[in-house]
Amino acid sequence: MEFVEFIKTPMVNSVTLRRPFTPDMEGTLCVTGHHLIISSRSDNHEELWLLHSNVDSVEKKLSGSGGTLALKCKDFLILYLDIPVAEDCINVASSVLALSNIDDITLRYPFFFRPMFDVIENGWQAFSAETEFNRFKECQEDWRISYVNKDYKVCPTYPHAVFVPKSIEDETIIKAATFRQGGRFPVLSYYHKDSKTVMMRSSQPLSGPSSKRCKEDERLVNSVMGMGKRGFIVDTRAQGVAKMAQSKGGGFELEAHYPQWRRIHQPIERRTSFHDSLIKMIEACNDSSSSMDKWLSKLESSNWLTHVKDILTSSCVVAQSMDKERVSVLVHGSEGTDTTLLVSSLAQIILDHDCRAVTGLTLVDFLLTLPVPGLP
Repeated sequence: MEFVEFIKTPMVNSVTLRRPFTPDMEGTLCVTGHHLIISSRSDNHEELWLLHSNVDSVEKKLSGSGGTLALKCKDFLILYLDIPVAEDCINVASSVLALSNIDDITLRYPFFFRPMFDVIENGWQAFSAETEFNRFKECQEDWRISYVNKDYKVCPTYPHAVFVPKSIEDETIIKAATFRQGGRFPVLSYYHKDSKTVMMRSSQPLSGPSSKRCKEDERLVNSVMGMGKRGFIVDTRAQGVAKMAQSKGGGFELEAHYPQWRRIHQPIERRTSFHDSLIKMIEACNDSSSSMDKWLSKLESSNWLTHVKDILTSSCVVAQSMDKERVSVLVHGSEGTDTTLLVSSLAQIILDHDCRAVTGLTLVDFLLTLPVPGLP
């Protein structure tokens, strides 16, 4: 597939760029395979390079002989392009929409980027699971690095190396993964040195309406608990939502089979609710004509701050359980991706000052990595 197939009008003159808090800029618009480039005609020769992949939506409005494009970006920036010819406006909108929604990941910009400087560090090797694991010598008696997912076949959304209990064999992990949605079996996310407790994360068990069991999963989860120890399973769903999921093939851990674990529900809305709230909040922030009272009313009705509060509350519950109550925690929702990762990463930042530094955030990013099978 060639990018030229999507580019109907590669260059347009006399385009005016309008954006918040910046003077309007008139210049030439160029559409390339990965960028939308706007170059001014002024003496300072200002340019704007916008990646197509940063465009979330394209809206066009035709008026008279021309039209206006509103480009809403993923970093919340909104750009307006006044294009003098209606046909050019339609063609540019069509091209940007197509180029920002290419599914083939090998056609993305990083695979075409050629740096104009000497690369002094290989980003793929900037973080080593082995090096990070060696920082936590206190837990090495009970935990190990497993490469059971080296080909991303056990779980396509986990890294190639994961931290698992030393007493659990890879064969047990493979069987336990089939009992978790998307294969996201329980793995170590964080070891808290002060209380010698651990935080794990996973997806929901596939117990279903018949309350199926998986002895391998039970062994994996229960192996974390020593004699007389207890732990909390923090479920980021409401109890009713978890029971509804069970009727559809999902579910939760039954205390009869996980006797040392107590389930706690800390409800957080799903991704669709976040997205709707974010749209409403951005609309409120871009409404410069609103009075203070009206703006605050719009902010409240968006429910964005409510979502933030729920996430912070759940993260604080996990952090307090590990630090104050000195118990280990397993965090999961349904898929074990969105809300699970939000809570587990924020809890680390709350508990460990190292996670607030650049290298610490690199660790959190590594633990949240969603690798693409077949790519290096």
